[in-house]
Amino acid sequence: MRRFCITLLGCLLAPGFIAAQPAVPPDPLSRGTSSGEHPVKYAIHSPAWSVRSNDGLRVTAHNQGDETVTLESLTFRNNLGGSDVHLELDLEVPAGRWAETERPYHDLLSGNSCVRDTRKENWRLMEISNYTLNPSVRGLIIEDTDSFRIFQCVRDVRLRWHDSEGTAHEEEFWVMYHFERTRLD
Repeated sequence: MRRFCITLLGCLLAPGFIAAQPAVPPDPLSRGTSSGEHPVKYAIHSPAWSVRSNDGLRVTAHNQGDETVTLESLTFRNNLGGSDVHLELDLEVPAGRWAETERPYHDLLSGNSCVRDTRKENWRLMEISNYTLNPSVRGLIIEDTDSFRIFQCVRDVRLRWHDSEGTAHEEEFWVMYHFERTRLD
């Protein structure tokens, strides 16, 4: 006779339940700084992701901190065994202000299994950012209406920056790849 769990807690405490679950890779958002966030929020966009062009990358940043920060570079970690992708920024972001820079195109779409698999399903990359409105929904379709869908992938990056006193910092963080597609795709 098969037993059914009445509550989630009852299922979790049932003998053999936890052991029967597949191994889950570590959550990238749980690594990095203790808060998992940097005071400078940034987004990367390129028209080349949706149309054939040689347009570069546009990086827009907002410093929510109380001191000027210079974002030196981002290194996108490769989880498929290839080389990491290094993106020089050299972007000074004053305290409480916005800043923007244009960079030559770099392939930020390869080197990550979630991004690779999502692109195979004909999703369109809208932006890459170090923020999301709801991090608990990463890796899920977060809007699924009759006309529109959104999907997110997480990727590890190494951020190099220096503060207003010139002290250099380097730390592991994460970025979100924000994909969209119409339901008709």
